[in-house]
Amino acid sequence: MASTKAKPVGTGDDVDMFKAVSLNRVSQAIVDQVKMLLREGRLKPGDRLPSERELCERFGVSRVTVREALRVLEAGGLIDIRVGAHGGAFVTSPTSQQIGEGLADLLNLSPLTALQVTEARQVFELGIVPLVVERATDEDIAALRELVEKHQAALDAGEYTMSMSADFHTRVAAATHNPAIEMLVQSFHGPLLMSLLEAQVVAPLMGHRGTEEHAAFIDAIAARDADRAMAIMREHLQRTADRVSHEPE
Repeated sequence: MASTKAKPVGTGDDVDMFKAVSLNRVSQAIVDQVKMLLREGRLKPGDRLPSERELCERFGVSRVTVREALRVLEAGGLIDIRVGAHGGAFVTSPTSQQIGEGLADLLNLSPLTALQVTEARQVFELGIVPLVVERATDEDIAALRELVEKHQAALDAGEYTMSMSADFHTRVAAATHNPAIEMLVQSFHGPLLMSLLEAQVVAPLMGHRGTEEHAAFIDAIAARDADRAMAIMREHLQRTADRVSHEPE
């Protein structure tokens, strides 16, 4: 957590860090400047930005424009706006979930087909299996087993949904303990669910066999048997691919 005595960046030797912007798309120009300073390392997590009044003077814009830019930066997870005597706009780092949500918006707006999504899953999810087998902790395995138990109970009660299957695959990716992989899988959640729903139209009872394979996959992970885990996941994904392969090219 940033110190309450943090000195605003852009003072002293860094007084020229921020530059006045043109009046065309002013708030976006401010956002772009801050992003550039982050990339260059001149702004770092924990730094406190100058006050709104100071930013107005340095950018040569109104307070309304500065506030709009700050809102955009906050929504993007790049700053944290705190209130109170020791408040202000503090630089932060966006989480993998926030980045994933941004990518998800782009993917969900793209004209992807269930077949295209499933092919991507075959490349990506099979590719991470060795990492999952190597890195999954006892806590990961216990969490995955708990998911399967809940899914089986939902099947028995007739309440199983394809979002449960998507959640399982997302949790598997978390077992790689690689934030980039987690981010990509989180961003892919929407298209993944779309492809599973498409497959369910062809095979309404697909959740039963899929849950059995999920359980077998966990057993293979727990045994550190990469070949077995790979074979189970390959068959699991191929069946979904077969079910959506009726789509036109």
